[in-house]
Amino acid sequence: MKLMTQSGSVRWALASLSLSMLMPSLDTSIANAGLPTLARALEASFQQVQWIVLAYLLAITTLIVSVGRLGDLIGRRRLMLSGIAIFTLASLACGLAPTLWWLVAARAVQGLGAAIMLALTVAFVGETVPKAQTGSAMGLLGTMSAIGTTLGPSLGGLLISGFGWQAIFLVNLPLGILNGALAFLYLPADRPVPKAQRARFDIAGTLVLALTLGAYALAMTWGGGDWGSLNLALLLMAVVGSGIFLFVEATVASPLIKLALFQDRGLRASLTMSLLVSTVMMATLVVGPFYLSATLGLKAALVGLALSVGPLVAALAGVPAGRLVDRFGAQRMTVSGLACMVLGACVLATMPTRFGVLGYLAPTAVITASYALFQAANNTLIMTGISPDQRGLIAGLLSLSRNLGLITGASFMGAVFAFATSTTDITRAAPEAVANGMTITFAVAAGLLILALAIALPALKSEPVAA
Repeated sequence: MKLMTQSGSVRWALASLSLSMLMPSLDTSIANAGLPTLARALEASFQQVQWIVLAYLLAITTLIVSVGRLGDLIGRRRLMLSGIAIFTLASLACGLAPTLWWLVAARAVQGLGAAIMLALTVAFVGETVPKAQTGSAMGLLGTMSAIGTTLGPSLGGLLISGFGWQAIFLVNLPLGILNGALAFLYLPADRPVPKAQRARFDIAGTLVLALTLGAYALAMTWGGGDWGSLNLALLLMAVVGSGIFLFVEATVASPLIKLALFQDRGLRASLTMSLLVSTVMMATLVVGPFYLSATLGLKAALVGLALSVGPLVAALAGVPAGRLVDRFGAQRMTVSGLACMVLGACVLATMPTRFGVLGYLAPTAVITASYALFQAANNTLIMTGISPDQRGLIAGLLSLSRNLGLITGASFMGAVFAFATSTTDITRAAPEAVANGMTITFAVAAGLLILALAIALPALKSEPVAA
């Protein structure tokens, strides 16, 4: 009876963690469907309404490491409940927003709640799930992330057409209330730590890191890929900020990130691989729409349908990928996932256009399914065996590496694609130029994945295979 109760508690705790992954992922993409409607309703330009998306992403990127560390210090359950409440109340503020900049500010606060949930969800796995099932739990969370990203645009369109733009934010209210109740009832209680033993929170390091990451994210996204003096100035700020941050962390008594952590080769390898793989995954979103429409001649509706195949495959592959990790080991599956991604990228770089839509979708499905396997394995690898008082910080660093990879990929892979098409206006490029751009872009993507594979292979060692 006791075992059944514990098993039930684990399932309900995983339900809460799944919602904590689903809600922020859903809101990453759901607002995109509403941008044209929001521009008309709030009498704003397209450049202005883009801040509705950018404010959310910037808040997550700049704060995710700090809130992960804060959870380690004050208690993860307490902070998770606060994050769910912040996200839910900010969603209500978004739905009630009378002006654009009210909405942008509310989205930034919503991003704070999202950062807390994303950072602590992965950290909680070590406290709620038996070690032998860590891979399955990571696969489930990957599935929920993919479902949220995939479902966002279509759900957003349905809600807007049926209930108005406010509904895309107000839909979070029942989800937030349910998640808050599950987290309160089933997430493990925080361990009491005597006040004398509590480390101080590094406010100076937190501020410098947030400004540095914010400058880098803006440098990569400002101007939609058209680099100018402002982008270079922001990038220079990020470089200077990185130096200041390292100095602060080396001198304060209780640093936000102990620099000694990066002496761990396994941690460095996992974070680097996560960044490289996320950079590559952005290529499918950057190149895909232009290749499908310009080279293959698909209409907008079919382009959208084709682009949804990748996230759908990732959603379906998440749980099976996690089971493979538990069965064969995280290191083996990290290497296997990367190797299959290299294969998919090479096929996309060499696939002749005569194979049509299938020639694009099949290797894309291989890449996204393999990404699900890599993510479950790498998350398990990085989160297994670390000190409990560092789980929030490490989970935050893992999420940050993924976010920075996506942001960098949008700019870097977009620049590679534009260069390869030999045109300043991709929308007017000839079909042959776009096809050549895809070939070169995915050749570069394959190179980045081979680099990630080269990082993974030295760490491969004999692992016990589960019975």
